[in-house]
Amino acid sequence: MSSILGLTPQEIVKELDKYIIGQKEAKKAVAIALRNRYRRKLVEPSLRKEIMPKNIIMIGPTGVGKTEIARRLSKLANAPFVKVEASKFTEVGYVGKDVESIIRDLVEVAVNMVKEEEQNKLKERAEAIAEKKIIDIIMREKRDSYEEFLTTEKVRALLKSGMLDDKYVEIEVSEKKPPFPIIEVGISSISDIDAGLKDAFSQLFPPRTKKKKVTVKEAINLLAQEEMNKMIDMDKVTKEALRRAEEDGIVFIDEIDKIAGKNTTYGPDVSREGVQRDLLPIVEGCTVNTKYGTIKTDYILFIASGAFHVSKPSDLIPELQGRFPIRVNLNSLTEDDFVRILVEPENALAKQYIALLATENVELEFTEEGIREIAKFAHMVNETTENIGARRLHTIMEKLLEDLSFHAPEISGTKVVITAEYVRRELKDIVENRDLSKYIL
Repeated sequence: MSSILGLTPQEIVKELDKYIIGQKEAKKAVAIALRNRYRRKLVEPSLRKEIMPKNIIMIGPTGVGKTEIARRLSKLANAPFVKVEASKFTEVGYVGKDVESIIRDLVEVAVNMVKEEEQNKLKERAEAIAEKKIIDIIMREKRDSYEEFLTTEKVRALLKSGMLDDKYVEIEVSEKKPPFPIIEVGISSISDIDAGLKDAFSQLFPPRTKKKKVTVKEAINLLAQEEMNKMIDMDKVTKEALRRAEEDGIVFIDEIDKIAGKNTTYGPDVSREGVQRDLLPIVEGCTVNTKYGTIKTDYILFIASGAFHVSKPSDLIPELQGRFPIRVNLNSLTEDDFVRILVEPENALAKQYIALLATENVELEFTEEGIREIAKFAHMVNETTENIGARRLHTIMEKLLEDLSFHAPEISGTKVVITAEYVRRELKDIVENRDLSKYIL
């Protein structure tokens, strides 16, 4: 059991606060959902099966942190996470079974996560084996006069010091291509057969190798990767990945408001209500076939989100509404929120630009008044044009620092202070011209 799941709801909110400003209600809801997973694991097995996650709908305009809250929560819990736009299932050519691809993607993410963890455990051993192979190759290639006196110990010492990194050696690596092409098909049942055929043929035909001339540094990486793949027990990885996807998986369904309501006209687009009914089984709990095995969706946490400007949550079909018992409203961002977003988070925009320009030896500094002015402009443009939330700060900052970024290599070694006057001078014309701001900002 991951120790991070042992965080209290207050500690989870504190971690989310490092990256997301405001939205206390939404953070509180997801913190409780994550803590309940930890509590469920401690409940006796007979009752544990009956405890389902309480899925969440986040309601709020774009750019206020809905996706970021879900993404950061999954990173915090080290849980498999996938994001999907509900509107993609209304496109022409959609087939009902396609919604199961969400769960197959989740399992794929889980397999990659577990495989990476296993590789990290085996990395040291694999690199030692790869190093030994490289030493053997170099010892066999004692053709040049300066190599005649080399011993295994000397070669190892040279390898450790990095003096042989740029020397070229010839190694044998496995070919990744199958003996003949197998066509990928999107339908789940066919793709499962396809995966089985690939496994069968891989056993019938031994992997082919090819010779490759690369630098010693690259050779060690390639050989270590091959050794790790040999050492990894894929059955164990698959079993753990399926368990993790089932027990800890998080699915974020964005733009759920786009499939709310009924279609009143007939056309090439798929019925929105039809998509809701297709989503219903995986949210309610069903078994999905994947190439790694079957997975139950009963305990996966689903977080849906939407602006709900035109429709409202009650426009969703009652069955789907019932599977999202927790609803939280996210507030539009204020000027004060923009000020905090610019400087407080660990990945704050101001910090990013300071670090980027520091690579050109340009020292960038933002005054408090300068930050306040940027926030003021961002809030003003959101009010007068389309409200895109915190994403507006990206467009404002990029426009504000455009000339500075362009000329940075020529002014290396200087210091630039972003004051309120600097911000007004750079953004005045664009923000005053409403028609122009619609296109540029």
